Amino acid sequence: QLRLVESGGGSVQAGGSLRLSCQASGYTHESYCMGWFRQPPGQEREGVATLDEDGTPTYAESVKGRFTISKDNAKNILHLQMNNLKPEDTAMYFCAADIERLRDCLRRMNPRDGYWGKGTQVTVSS
Repeated sequence: QLRLVESGGGSVQAGGSLRLSCQASGYTHESYCMGWFRQPPGQEREGVATLDEDGTPTYAESVKGRFTISKDNAKNILHLQMNNLKPEDTAMYFCAADIERLRDCLRRMNPRDGYWGKGTQVTVSS
């Protein structure tokens, strides 16, 4: 079992920054796909950034150059640094992990599988 708890969401103006954190507990002694997904109001959940089991990051085109995903392995915390935020970044952000998948995480992870946190809201105003 794996438990994921997100924090760090909030409301900012366009151009601002936020740092999301995801505390993992439980099955944390192995490496597997982990990442951040988001669900804008009225839309489907989409991938934002993921880490393969070897630490290789992958980003959605819409956030490249603005968001950075990282993991503190000692503390089992997954971070998402979000800079130059835009109104279209407004969404509920979810932390996810899939212990059955190791690579190509952004493409292969999906809401039907793995472990998911309850989400943290990010609102960007213009």
